[in-house]
Amino acid sequence: MADYQAPLADMMFTLEHVSDLAGLAALPGYEHAEPDVVHDLLAEAGRFASEVLSPLNPVGDQQGAKLDNGVVSMPEGFKEAYAQFTEAGWGGVGQSETYGGAGLPYTVSAVITEMLASANLSFGLCPALGDGAMEALEHHASPELRDLFLPALVAGRFTATMDLTEPQAGSDLGAIRTTATPAGDGTHRIRGQKVFITFGDHDLAENIVHLVLARTPDAPAGSRGISCFIVPKFLVNADSSLGERNDLGVVSIEHKMGIHASPTCVMTYGENDACVGYLIGEENQGLRYMFTMMNRERIFVGLQGLGIAERAYQAASAYARERRQGRAVGREASSGDASAIIDHIDVRRMLMEMRASIEAMRCLLYLSASENDRSMRHPDEAERARASAAVALITPVTKAWLTDLGNHVTSLGIQVHGGVGFIEETGVSQYFRDARITPIYEGTNGIQAMDLVLRKIGMQNGAVLRAHLERLRGMAAEVEGAGDELADTARHLGDAIGALERASQWLLEKLASDQRSAAAGATPYLEMMGLVTGGALLARCAAEATKLRGAGENARFLESKISTARFFASQILPRAASLVPSVTAGADPLDALHAEDF
Repeated sequence: MADYQAPLADMMFTLEHVSDLAGLAALPGYEHAEPDVVHDLLAEAGRFASEVLSPLNPVGDQQGAKLDNGVVSMPEGFKEAYAQFTEAGWGGVGQSETYGGAGLPYTVSAVITEMLASANLSFGLCPALGDGAMEALEHHASPELRDLFLPALVAGRFTATMDLTEPQAGSDLGAIRTTATPAGDGTHRIRGQKVFITFGDHDLAENIVHLVLARTPDAPAGSRGISCFIVPKFLVNADSSLGERNDLGVVSIEHKMGIHASPTCVMTYGENDACVGYLIGEENQGLRYMFTMMNRERIFVGLQGLGIAERAYQAASAYARERRQGRAVGREASSGDASAIIDHIDVRRMLMEMRASIEAMRCLLYLSASENDRSMRHPDEAERARASAAVALITPVTKAWLTDLGNHVTSLGIQVHGGVGFIEETGVSQYFRDARITPIYEGTNGIQAMDLVLRKIGMQNGAVLRAHLERLRGMAAEVEGAGDELADTARHLGDAIGALERASQWLLEKLASDQRSAAAGATPYLEMMGLVTGGALLARCAAEATKLRGAGENARFLESKISTARFFASQILPRAASLVPSVTAGADPLDALHAEDF
């Protein structure tokens, strides 16, 4: 199995030409994010991912996290790797300098998160949850709570979880039953159970900060009555030292298909009626506060899809160059010699689909991250509002399209390996098993599609969607202006944008009259949005590459960018138009059978 190497050249190209890294460095507070500084930082992060985390990936898969007498222990090497991670400050790259972070753009920390997901997805889940929790606390917690918890979270002394789901509720958070009773001293006593809590317990850090959704007495029913609480594993003294153990525990950890080194815990709170929780912000605003964390985590899950796809591609391409079998059609070989399977045309097709999909995924993810930065830091209020709306529109696409593709690409990686890919000793099946959870958690991809269609495309009476479509048209014009080399790419892109526009108009009309029919087309529409947006960004990168190539830049790398974008445009992008009938078919084909007929 090939070792992971961070694709630094492609990462930097995408940062510069999709995220506009130079523009991010011009935002207030981000002045130290110059491209040279970011390049050197990412090179060092890539080294850590490759040399420290990647070798632990199969170890974690084989050993898994263990629960013994209520204590979760991590696989061999993970605790030492986490110590190196925190000592280097990787978890604080995108965090505020006020609390000890480096204060770099979120986009830069997202690239590091991609590296972690590629090298060791289970390990990467732990600090990424902390990133979302820190975002929620910085926006919504009181100054006292921020000062008490954020420095330790930024330093990695504490890790964090988001404790939402309950056995009877699933994705329906309005049905949660965990209670929070005022204790008379400014704190609450938490009582209840949560399931599917990622890194709910472990032995990597000193303390774990649980962000728990619960109901206070007399809270309104449903999602309007949810509050959010900080519930630490160990209580924290004013000087940040640890106090006594809080009244919470791990009942069990799940035995999963993948991510074996990520302990997925069933948690209980208040079995002795002594579980202390600290209210974040106001009562009954917990779901709104948690969505600050969840939206960040949804981008992170998209990063997981991207990262695991990249790892599968690297393994498949290395194997295809080394493995010899048969005689490739149309390729000469001396008598008796077998061809490297990379010369077989169908293997080429699979590798090109993997590569082109990954580069389109990276474009969309880095765009999402950079718009997030602009929504928070741009000095112009109108630009902040525009970026915030853009993030809201494309976040469900980023989460769902990238994770669906992550599953597809990791499956292709097994196919390239043939029979040995199905054998655990090869290692590549782990990527497929690890990737399979990503379309499920942080809101299933069906929920993301419903969010996109029922809530997001109608924002501002459709103005946000129209602005996105106009942006895509602008990219198509750039590609068309790049010359004959990209003429076919521009034509395919124009056709795909036209198809997306037709589907969008149909959905907007149906939203006013027949929401069920609009909802029936949500999943194919989300796929369309991902294909067209990713394809447009990839094609625009190819147009930039033609300019740079003429200026004498790295010709071979730039040629590969152009060729990959042309492949995506001719071989993958036409699928967008084929989805229009599925989007516009309405609910009747899905409702044709009675429930008992299934």
